[in-house]
Amino acid sequence: MGLASLLIAAFLLLALTAYAHLQIPRYTAGSGNTMLSRAVLAITSTGLGLVSAAIYSADPSRAVLAFLIGFGAVHFPAAVILFIKHARHSSKS
Repeated sequence: MGLASLLIAAFLLLALTAYAHLQIPRYTAGSGNTMLSRAVLAITSTGLGLVSAAIYSADPSRAVLAFLIGFGAVHFPAAVILFIKHARHSSKS
């Protein structure tokens, strides 16, 4: 994968990551549940990011981008779910 493709993917997935973390409190009941949701996402995404970065261990710039892509990929399903909740005007759950 080219450097430009990695850069675009990393940017888009980080935007989804930011969206998910901004929307979690809006649709999660209780601050404890909000923190738990964020912690699970952060730990899981860090793990996938590290595994993704290991693929490009010889090229540090690609390794950083692979980490960011792996980090953001974990947030993608959460962002989609939160977007659907927003579109349906759902309440906290």
